[in-house]
Amino acid sequence: MRTLPGGRGYLAVLGAFGAATAVAVLVQAELLASFLVEPTVSAAVVAGLAIAARAGIGWAREVVAARTAARVTHSLRTRVIDGVPGDAGSTVTLLTRGLDALRPYLTGYLPAVAVAAVVPLAVLVRLAFVDLTSALVVALTLPLVPVFAALVGKHTAARTQWAALARLGGHFLDVLRGLPTLRLFQRVRAQSETVRAMARAHTDLTMRTLRVAFLSALVLELVATLSVALVAVPVGLRLLSGGVAAHTAVLILVLTPEAYLPLRAAGARFHASTDGLAALNAALAVPRPPARGTARPPDPRVADIAFEGVTVSYPDRGAVLRSVDLRIEPGERIAVAGPSGAGKSTLLAVLLGLVTPSAGRVAVGGVDLRELDPAAWRAHLAWVPQRPWLFAGSVRANVALGGPDVDTALAAADLAGLDGPVGELSTGQAQRVALARALARPAGLVLLDEPTAHLDGTGERVLLTAWRALDQTSLVVAHRPVFLREASRVLIVRSGVVV
Repeated sequence: MRTLPGGRGYLAVLGAFGAATAVAVLVQAELLASFLVEPTVSAAVVAGLAIAARAGIGWAREVVAARTAARVTHSLRTRVIDGVPGDAGSTVTLLTRGLDALRPYLTGYLPAVAVAAVVPLAVLVRLAFVDLTSALVVALTLPLVPVFAALVGKHTAARTQWAALARLGGHFLDVLRGLPTLRLFQRVRAQSETVRAMARAHTDLTMRTLRVAFLSALVLELVATLSVALVAVPVGLRLLSGGVAAHTAVLILVLTPEAYLPLRAAGARFHASTDGLAALNAALAVPRPPARGTARPPDPRVADIAFEGVTVSYPDRGAVLRSVDLRIEPGERIAVAGPSGAGKSTLLAVLLGLVTPSAGRVAVGGVDLRELDPAAWRAHLAWVPQRPWLFAGSVRANVALGGPDVDTALAAADLAGLDGPVGELSTGQAQRVALARALARPAGLVLLDEPTAHLDGTGERVLLTAWRALDQTSLVVAHRPVFLREASRVLIVRSGVVV
């Protein structure tokens, strides 16, 4: 909890709520005992107010817990997104189902533990002043609840579903991403069987975990019921024989279940929080991203961009770019060509700030790109990736994400009059929607990564016309000769070297 935003403060607040709940339990028990022994209207009103106060404390605790959970999960999602390169399937699962499962831990289990740490002790102390015999019985039986909960919880810890869910989600996303290749090599059926087998394994693990959870609930209820009975039966017999006053007997019978209730609740909520706790550990294992720059970026319309000995290396691939020296003047239209895997897309990724050079630097107007505020720098950029992402909705809504000049951008991309759902578009039309979104963006630097990959002749001409009309600095990764002829400069990239 020390590593989470506001974690220490949240634990302190939960401790305060636990103490307030303990006071409310004791006051409520005293007032209920008085009302049950001598029922009057005033006693009923006071007891009702005590019950309402206890409910109000529970409501306030839930509100604070929900807000804390929202803040913590948002912070962890930001940390994972900033700290993990790429979009591996396991990362996507962690960002969605994984961190969503953290809410029961923060909103259910931790508040229950805080109450369980205070209320049973307060009840035990009060019982010791009321009836020492009953207090001794409670003191001897109370530890049985956490002991049995720990034994069952230890068995459940080895059955967490998070690992299986992460494998299933990661593999499924990889299959979807590689579906065209799988269809090409006729491996769709085999991968379908693999996903189906992993889903069955996850279902079996879920059912086994549920069986253990139900068994745990049964054990805890049984232990608590028998323990309450060990107190209630002797108190009833002593009441019949006159060995204890009616108010004292009722107070003992009201207080005794309250000693076991928080421990049973914490044990029951433990099972719902195990997956979230595993996801929390996975999120905290992600290394923190490096400190971001804060400098205000210059406008690429008037500032030059210089690559100075830029080298980009990956642990599994080695050097992708090698000692690149390059100067881009404002307003240039540059075409980048070369074989697949030569480092063209990495060149654009460095400009986007998505990849940090292993050596050298990129200077914008003489300022190192690493010193610039990433969000402010990207506000000057428009980017069309190889596989653009379109969001559910209409064509106009997707283009409007780029900027307000939607009609002009639609006309430039030859999409005027097309405003249907994006799910009905062909691959080429989807590519042109992404182009229109980039054209609508008031950017000083336009980056196009293989924009003609899915375009026919008509779409290619539209893109070429739009590119000619740009007055901003632009880089386009392209292989087709028509773009190379229209460029003010052509960069040939081979094996990570601009030749």
